[in-house]
Amino acid sequence: MNIFHAFAADLQAVLAAIPETAGLSAEARSRATVEPPRDASHGDLSTNAAMVLSKEAKSNPRALGEAIAKALGATGKYAKVDVAGPGFINITLNSNAFEDVIRAANVAGAGYGRGTLGGGRAINVEYVSANPTGPMHVGHGRGAVYGDALANLLAFAGWKVTREYYINDAGSQVDVLARSAFHRYREALGRNVGPVGEGLYPGDYLVPVGKALAEKYGDSLEKMAETEWLPLLRRAAIDGMMEMIRGDLAAIDIRHDVFFSEATLQGNPDKVAATIADFRARNLIYEGRLPPPKGQKDEEWEDREQTLFRATDFGDDVDRPLLKSDGGYTYFASDIAYHANKFERGFAEMIDVWGADHGGYVKRMQAAVKAATAGKGALEVRLCQLVKLMRNGEPVKMSKRAGDFVTLRDVIDEVGRDAIRFMMLDRKNDAELEFDLAKVIEQSKENPVFYVQYAHARIASVLRQSAAVFEAKPLTEAEIVAADLSILKDEAERGLMRLIAQFPRLIEQSAQTREPHRVVFYLYDLASAFHGLWNKGKDSPDLRFINNDDRKGTLARLALVKAVKTVIANGLGLLGVSAPDEMR
Repeated sequence: MNIFHAFAADLQAVLAAIPETAGLSAEARSRATVEPPRDASHGDLSTNAAMVLSKEAKSNPRALGEAIAKALGATGKYAKVDVAGPGFINITLNSNAFEDVIRAANVAGAGYGRGTLGGGRAINVEYVSANPTGPMHVGHGRGAVYGDALANLLAFAGWKVTREYYINDAGSQVDVLARSAFHRYREALGRNVGPVGEGLYPGDYLVPVGKALAEKYGDSLEKMAETEWLPLLRRAAIDGMMEMIRGDLAAIDIRHDVFFSEATLQGNPDKVAATIADFRARNLIYEGRLPPPKGQKDEEWEDREQTLFRATDFGDDVDRPLLKSDGGYTYFASDIAYHANKFERGFAEMIDVWGADHGGYVKRMQAAVKAATAGKGALEVRLCQLVKLMRNGEPVKMSKRAGDFVTLRDVIDEVGRDAIRFMMLDRKNDAELEFDLAKVIEQSKENPVFYVQYAHARIASVLRQSAAVFEAKPLTEAEIVAADLSILKDEAERGLMRLIAQFPRLIEQSAQTREPHRVVFYLYDLASAFHGLWNKGKDSPDLRFINNDDRKGTLARLALVKAVKTVIANGLGLLGVSAPDEMR
């Protein structure tokens, strides 16, 4: 049940009927928004209809607002309809509207808040896609958690979501990885190899790969030329790194539907060559020269004729090269082929989650997708800012295992999945995040994940206690769902009802804006309102959730807190965080 949708439908019916706006197009009328008023004392819903339509309706905003308010009031569905200021319309719902929301939440259970905004459209969300040249670091973890929560939100809001990981298993970095594995292989054979050579990956995460190679091949690889062993070690090292990455992701409950190999693009058939040929046939490629990038001196720039994509025709700042001086493909050419492949697989809507250091790559990829799909596909890019890892306000030292950064696995082992997932979403994705390892395991209001989970566990405890108190004549699920909620008059109780009513709208907004952090903030507010009502019951016995002398009142309050529990569980589920019935 979505009270905002219900009111929006009534509003559109009124706008189509009253003389002042009946002549406007449906598109124009759809610009009227419905939202909660900033000040709760102004009512339950607010619309800017008069403000945004007055010019086209050739009417004074205040006068138009009064006409709309009069028509809404005449429906008899609303307790109060007021016009405020220059023309804002505030609506107070009948009290039973929120009671219906609580019943709907308890009936829908895990489905409460699920929407149809996506219309079943296919959408590809690609996230993590860390180079498989070592373990995942904390920054990768933020993109992983954000992408996964976003995919959950989109699916809950009605999209058909495919979660994808792009394996960068082509290019020079894979050769470096293979040579690094060869060093660890010889080390495993007992050779005096010395320290890891300059330019190779120094972390000890390749030690298990080296040992596995020694067990499989003995000393036979040493007897081969590099041209023979390099392809073998490329595959072995990539497989070893991806096994480690999959394990790290699984530890925070992230699983992808598709792992797409970059190397397959340059296989047989060569999809990169086919994409370049398609662009050439459509006159999207030319041979030309580029000026040096801003800030680079002319003498540092290789001025040569290149194969260039007409990126500026599609919104980019400069045309982009597709071939390197040695004739090989640029990373950009491979990325174009990859996104063209996504479109061919049925994804007109694509979202890529990248690190903030890739910000300069966004416009060219969006231009490329527009060109590759002839304008039928669109790429959104969501950038995740850096994570500052702290402990009691002090920066955390680097990991010896990784060599030069803190691994995600280190953090998982220290604070657990729930803390990582919740706190990685505690800020908007493009804002820098400070993650304090000590704070996220505190059992206090200052630790948001504990505070929200504690609310869920408290309600579970209340429900268990109610079963014990009314053991002689158990409170049935049907009784709770059908409870008379009109007896809940306290403002704290009504406030909880209002918050629960906002959940379906929150899901839509979070999915539309691609902002899972809104769910985090909402859950904290909901938990705070619940804890506030709990504390209020200590001083006012009539507000306590269980009263063995008042079965009717107990049923009503259990219905309310059960709906709170449902919403917390649903919200935490979207974030990938558990909803415990007990805190340990």
